[in-house]
This record gives sequence, structure tokens and C-alpha cells, in this order.
Amino acid sequence: MSIDGPILVTGAAGFIGSFVAARLAQTGNKVVAVDNFNSYYTPVLKHRRVEALLAPHGISCEKLELSDMDQVTALFDRVRPAYVIHLAAQAGVRYSIENPSAYIQSNLVGFSNILEACRKWKPQHLIYASSSSVYGANHKVPFQEDDQTDEPVSLYAATKKSNELMAYSYSHLFGLPATGLRFFTVYGPWGRPDMAYFSFSQKMLKGEPIPVFAKGELRRDFTYIDDIVEGIVRVLTKPQSGDTGKAPHAIFNIGNHQAVRVLDFISTLESVLGVQAQMNFLPMQPGDVPATYADTTRLQEWVGFAPSTPLQDGLARFKDWLLGWNAQHHT
Repeated sequence: MSIDGPILVTGAAGFIGSFVAARLAQTGNKVVAVDNFNSYYTPVLKHRRVEALLAPHGISCEKLELSDMDQVTALFDRVRPAYVIHLAAQAGVRYSIENPSAYIQSNLVGFSNILEACRKWKPQHLIYASSSSVYGANHKVPFQEDDQTDEPVSLYAATKKSNELMAYSYSHLFGLPATGLRFFTVYGPWGRPDMAYFSFSQKMLKGEPIPVFAKGELRRDFTYIDDIVEGIVRVLTKPQSGDTGKAPHAIFNIGNHQAVRVLDFISTLESVLGVQAQMNFLPMQPGDVPATYADTTRLQEWVGFAPSTPLQDGLARFKDWLLGWNAQHHT
């Protein structure tokens, strides 16, 4: 799928961003990649993603701080993007309790700068990352896009909900076609070391105990990275029309439509790694939610696709990558 004009990908040294940028470049698109390479987790992993996933397609990843409006303005003025895929964000639920200002700067100030630049330079479509966290402790499952999302249980979730409201207002006021994607627990090769599947795997391979919260009864909708990328690429060229008198704004869940109990996830990980887990049971943490479970009907109807990679298959691919990564980096 080749698109006319440059595609700007923010957070392109991040997990999802690097895969999206690589996929778009593979299909002959001009991709402009930016990231701030912050140290929320090791920047070594971010630089290696750029080397392994972007550089082979001739993409370099420019260091840029989105919370600095002057830098954003200069970027848009130079690139004039036809499409913007905004994946840069401060991630992590628990870290938002310890370091709230990082979320305000990245997720609110940074996003408002992107919206202002889009208002001025008018790309054909802005796609931005939201999160399943916006559903809070919703007990109605699976989660549908029209469910109530105004009781966030973490600041991270509050910033993601704010992004949806901010984008809607720009769509309404300025006719900016914008789509928010609520990602559900994304995993796979080159993933984030702070995520459970990654940190559990590392601890299990070293024979260390893993922390299991709420008796392992929490449920998560694990979504494989390739499915996330496919969803983003399909939505990219299909913005909402503003012709109906409504704002050209949409929200879609992108999840695997499977709520997997953490204990079952651990047993799958045990079979994939060939290692028995030692579990350290702990109480539920502040900011955590009992379950995430995506209804993907709306995405399926809009672009003819919804994620479906089985957890066992996705974790097996992650394991193959992880063993190579560990051998290379002696972790």
C-alpha cells in the first residue's frame, strides 16, 4: 500500500512505532521518524530497534522533543506530512503514580503541540494512540467504544482519555480527520521490558520469582504486534468523513478479543519457555484494573480486520527473539 506524501511517525524508536514505520517503508512509503529516546526503559533497546527495523529501509530516526512547540513547528514546516501517526507517549500505569509530570509533558503538552501543528499544516489523517486503560475498572465486558470512560483509575489513563477529547475538539472545530486507537496489552519481539510478558520471561529464564498480583485472577487481552500494525495501516487510509455534519473523528478498539487470566498466561509462558515459574503472590496494585477485553466489531466493520493471533504463537515468536537478544546483550 503506497501513499502519496510523507508519513510522520512519532515514537518511532518505541515498540509499536518502530514496527509501524518499518511496515510503511517496506511498502514504498516515505516515512519520517522521530523519537525523544527517553530513559523510561533502556534507550539501548530503542537504538537497536532503529538499527534493526528502520535502518534497513533507509529510515533514520530524528531525536525530537514533542513538548517543545518550536521543535514541532520546525518539523512540520520541513516535512509537510500528508499523514501523521502519533505513537509517542509516556507509557506505563504504575510509573504514572510515581512520576506524574512526565505524563503531563509527553501525553498532554506533546499531544496538544501535534494537534496545533495538524491544524496549521492540515494532514489528510491523524492517527493517535489511546489505550484500553481509558475503560477504568469497567465491569461490563467485552469493552465497547461507547462504554463510559470518565472514571480513570490512573493518571496515565486520564491522559489518554484527555487525548481523545482534545482530538475530538480539533476535529469538530477545524475539520481535522482524526482517529484514536485503544490498544490492548501489546506484546511481541522488540517489546517493552516493563511489560509483564517481557519481565516475567527474563525472571523465569534466570530462575527468579515473578510478582503475581491479585492471585493471578486479573485478565488481559494480549494483542500481538503484527495485528496492531495491520490495524493501524488499514485505518490510516480510511479516515471518517466530515460530510455527515459530524466531526471527522473516530475511536476503535484494537485488541485480540480474548480476556486471558494472568495464571493462564503464565502457564502458556511456562510451556513456551520450557521453564516452571516461581510465583510471588501480591495484592492488587493501585491503578490496576480487573480485566481488559476488547470488542472489535467496530474495527472489523470499518476495515475488514481484527486481531486474532493466538497467544501461544505470539509468545513463541517473542521467545525466539528474546533468546537472541539475551545472547547478544548477556542479560
